[in-house]
Amino acid sequence: MVSRVILGFGTVALLALSAETTVAFADEPKPTPDNTIHVELTEPVKPQAFARPLKFSLTDVTDRSGNAQPMLVYKPRNGIFLDRTPVEITREAFSNCLKSADMLAPDRESADFLLTVYLFRFGLTDSSGMDFFGKVELAVVVKNPKTGKSQQVSAAGTSISGVALRKKNIQKHVLEDINNAFGDALRNFLRGQNLRDAITALDVPPDTKAPATTTPPGSDKPIGTPIG
Repeated sequence: MVSRVILGFGTVALLALSAETTVAFADEPKPTPDNTIHVELTEPVKPQAFARPLKFSLTDVTDRSGNAQPMLVYKPRNGIFLDRTPVEITREAFSNCLKSADMLAPDRESADFLLTVYLFRFGLTDSSGMDFFGKVELAVVVKNPKTGKSQQVSAAGTSISGVALRKKNIQKHVLEDINNAFGDALRNFLRGQNLRDAITALDVPPDTKAPATTTPPGSDKPIGTPIG
């Protein structure tokens, strides 16, 4: 006896879609020790000096890139991954840069200004296909906690390198490009005119003590209050 199985068009289409999805997931690159890079500044970017000594507190770093895989920076040839998220890399770098100039406040309460960082791009961007184009874009909200006023300062960094064919060279170029673009973005923010203008507009003189006097302090009670 021969059994016949008849599949409808919808069933066949569903099976085909399932097979394609399985292949797609199988082709997705996964991080391994061999395809993971460590992005870190070779040395901190020292911030510019201001009219008076200032302390900054880094309140938060938020990824606004909309990238579902922020650690995957290069997808072809089994991919290239960051070993940390862009948020973690940026938070560490900002802290080290501020520390290098003794500008990092020990806590939020002692800070002259609060910094909130938003990342819009961190990694590679579109290129001609013959080179690697690193780009980092960020915006920082600079806030004076005493007045509650704030301004946004944007900064970006770019780096470009030539074509590479071997996977090892590709990985080297990608790391160099992201490192250079990241350092460029931090330099443009910390040493740029836009930050200086924002600080000048938002800063208020520190509280000054009243001059010493021999006159006894006035009473809070109204004059002529009866005694007893």
